[in-house]
Amino acid sequence: MKTIINPSKKDWASILTRPTKTVEDIEETVTKIFNDIQKNKEHAVNKYTELFDGVKIKNSIVSEEEIKEASALIPEKLRDAIQLAKRNIHKFHEAQQTSTVFVETIQGVSCWQEKRPIQKVGLYIPGGTAPLFSTVLMLAVPAQIAGCKEIVLCSPPNKEGKIHPAILYAATLCGVTKIIKVGGIQAIAAYTFGTENIPKVYKIFGPGNQYVTVAKQLATKYGVAIDMPAGPSELLVVADDAAKASYVASDLLSQAEHGADSQVLLVSTSKKMLAEVSDEIQKQLLALPRAEIAQKAIHNSKSIFVENDEIALELINEYGPEHFIVCTKNNDYYIENIENAGSVFIGNYTPESAGDYASGTNHTLPTNGFSKAYSGVNLDSFTKSITFQRISKKGIVAIGNAIEIMAETEGLQAHKNAVTIRLKDL
Repeated sequence: MKTIINPSKKDWASILTRPTKTVEDIEETVTKIFNDIQKNKEHAVNKYTELFDGVKIKNSIVSEEEIKEASALIPEKLRDAIQLAKRNIHKFHEAQQTSTVFVETIQGVSCWQEKRPIQKVGLYIPGGTAPLFSTVLMLAVPAQIAGCKEIVLCSPPNKEGKIHPAILYAATLCGVTKIIKVGGIQAIAAYTFGTENIPKVYKIFGPGNQYVTVAKQLATKYGVAIDMPAGPSELLVVADDAAKASYVASDLLSQAEHGADSQVLLVSTSKKMLAEVSDEIQKQLLALPRAEIAQKAIHNSKSIFVENDEIALELINEYGPEHFIVCTKNNDYYIENIENAGSVFIGNYTPESAGDYASGTNHTLPTNGFSKAYSGVNLDSFTKSITFQRISKKGIVAIGNAIEIMAETEGLQAHKNAVTIRLKDL
């Protein structure tokens, strides 16, 4: 990690730049694949699966037999762990349910709001070097609680043309209605246009690499909603001498091992802590099976020393981290004043990986600074709010004249007439 001491505010933008390609670098490839799949449907999907995943798929739909085989392969300890995580995720997201909001704004005018589930949702689960079956829980559990009718899941196949057994087990456990062996740009394009095997959905959920992120953004041009632009993983830790260096290093490495394009940052008011964490990272890195990947991410990452908590907080809010760990003598200051973060982890005994798996909060979070405007996935992500109103004779008399005046001032005579005709009858 590159160490930076007291950076000038004018340099913050360059220091906090993510190690990602620009949309322009990727968009041409994504657009080409979208156009092909829009025209050639399943044939094009299979072509890109063979090209990018190196496997020829005869039937991309996962069969009941494959699901049973996968379930039998899950060790009991993993089965128990998945079920514990599911219970906690279910408990946290179920608690987010809200009742109907009803108000009489003026006598005779009743307004209310109700939630309705999004009928068709498409979940994207990355495979590759780390099959993220935990993401199945994070997406399918709230979709099931919300009452989504169609919950479709796409995940890239391995070289044998199969999806990781834990992904299939988690999907079945959480009520996924259809599982497809397709990944990458082609999965997002198939969700967007629909193919012979993959239904067109109303909203796409799930993280992915930079190509998947751009593909999701392109899908919105065709009327398909997305959860958020969620790209390569990132973590920012703020720590001083109240933290334990070995813990901080382990958290930084836990995100660094996601991929070479991940980014981790350490911000501290203690130069001693920066030095100790740097030493710990080198020690722990040697023991990691994914050391080569983590090392590349660490190369793109930074340790930043600042003079006080106020400067640290301003810099953190400017960065807007996906994951934010707070481990300082003054935790409450950061908790009360953080404005831009996807999910916050507090204290020495709250590793970021707890939120990734089993504490109950959702790990599908905004990256690349989008936490300044986006929330992480939650129960409301799978619903939409519909407003209702009912106006009585007394109510239309109470607000009718105001509507007439406003409509006439805007030059919308038909709007005014819709009220006037009713008032004349009364």
